[in-house]
Amino acid sequence: MTQRSPFRYFKTSPEIIRLAVMLYVRFPLSLRNVEDLLHERGIDISHETVRFWWNRFGPLFAAEIRRQRVSRLRAGPQWRWHLDEVFVKINGRTHYLWRAVDHEGEVLESVVTKTRDCKAALKFLRKLMRRHGPADQLVTDRLRSYGAVLRDLGASAKQGCARHANNRVENSHLPFRRRERAKLRFRRMKTLQLFAAVHASVSNHFNQDRSLSRRQHFKDNRTAALTEWRQLGAA
Repeated sequence: MTQRSPFRYFKTSPEIIRLAVMLYVRFPLSLRNVEDLLHERGIDISHETVRFWWNRFGPLFAAEIRRQRVSRLRAGPQWRWHLDEVFVKINGRTHYLWRAVDHEGEVLESVVTKTRDCKAALKFLRKLMRRHGPADQLVTDRLRSYGAVLRDLGASAKQGCARHANNRVENSHLPFRRRERAKLRFRRMKTLQLFAAVHASVSNHFNQDRSLSRRQHFKDNRTAALTEWRQLGAA
């Protein structure tokens, strides 16, 4: 059976919708910034249209990217993960965004919780391992919740807490922090969880490690990523 196009009820072309969603999620832009950029390209839409497109197609695009990448990640070596938490304010109250990246900086999972205890750490680790399987080494900070949960899971021998060993995940927080400032923070946990998941998938898709590759290799990878993005949601 042929899959029905998710754009079938929209008069706007899929190329414009993909462009609007990519600009809003990938770059630290507000909805009105995206509206102005599209207006300069002769596309006259409202910022509320950009909001609707992001809410409708952002999770769809992220899920498609995740399906493609999870299969490739499972096929490769899962030898070191870096785990950390980000403090995020929601309506003046502190919440915690638990994030995991692999040894190459690929964002594996993002989970939002109200607490920073063993229950929250267990929820995060179970979701991470259910999707990606076990890893050979887990690098964390000195939060005691990690040690307690890993002991219960029988994986305490895999934990590492050396100084500066977790810089990989600390640096991976920076794109999300820039995006958070552009959005003027979040109002609900559900919104934060949705945006963190979509932002992680899009960042993984366009992350090329510019400083670690030759210019031509970087350009080829960037072109390939854009080509794949333009095919998302195609029937």
